[in-house]
Amino acid sequence: MSKKVLATNDKQFLNRLPVVYIGALICCFLWGSAFPFNKIGYIKFDIASNDIGTLLLFAGIRFFIAGILAILMGSILQKKFLRPSARAVPKVMLLSSFQTIGQYFFFYIGLAKTTGARASIVEGLNVFVAIIIASLIFKKERFTLNKILGSIIGFVGIIIMNSTGSGLINSSYFMGDFFIFLSTICYAFSSVVLKKFAPSENTTMLSGYQFLFGGAFLSIVGLLLGGKLVTVTSSGIAILVYLSFVSAAAYTLWSMLLSVNPVSRLTSIGFMNPVFGFILSLFLLNEGSTVGINAVIALAVICLGIYIVNHESSKAK
Repeated sequence: MSKKVLATNDKQFLNRLPVVYIGALICCFLWGSAFPFNKIGYIKFDIASNDIGTLLLFAGIRFFIAGILAILMGSILQKKFLRPSARAVPKVMLLSSFQTIGQYFFFYIGLAKTTGARASIVEGLNVFVAIIIASLIFKKERFTLNKILGSIIGFVGIIIMNSTGSGLINSSYFMGDFFIFLSTICYAFSSVVLKKFAPSENTTMLSGYQFLFGGAFLSIVGLLLGGKLVTVTSSGIAILVYLSFVSAAAYTLWSMLLSVNPVSRLTSIGFMNPVFGFILSLFLLNEGSTVGINAVIALAVICLGIYIVNHESSKAK
């Protein structure tokens, strides 16, 4: 969201540390809750883990609705209808190819083949992947010692999670975990693309329309692959609407906070995403028996790595 959108009083309010931390934690909680609620959505709509068409259709409908909600929220906040200019349309499509189409193609298929708790831990790697891509591929920032150390620690956490007594890789969930990891790569590319477009475009507009475009694309692909939602209940629809709200509301709030605060002030809270996802998955999905001590240790190790990376950023600011 452009800084011009917010009045001086709004900026002062959003600059207050309690507001920043509470707002960022709300975003992390919403994003973390998406892991178990997606799994619950699979159950409510009776979607099999190998039914790729229906998985993509489910994802497409969610993000199409999220796009509508994000555009409405942004329009209300700016008191004018948000719409992309002709020059912004290619940017929307490029951003969507990574942020919605690429990321959630792998995410929804991967989540169906692993647990919500494990997926939330793997997703925590997006911080490190984004740093590696921004530093080594796009040359947007220096790849410092703390970033190298934090990234190594983060990947060690994933190795720990997949370690078993009989070998390094837990084959039961490996494919699902791998697809979730691919989704983090797409997310990292989308973060760099969004950062490039943000100075010249309204980020809420970009997000809303990329959700809309990506949701439509995933829905069409899902239908072409034979996907169909056969079992439709009121509780299933409620889950779908909630997931759409998560994407629209969390991103709108996060972009408002980013527009008037240093990035380092928010990224230091980002490690709470996998924490919330892990805890909520344990309680809502009863995954305690499938997680094991390795996953708990892995979560702690990954959070340590994220802290090391962001601690350096905070000192630099």
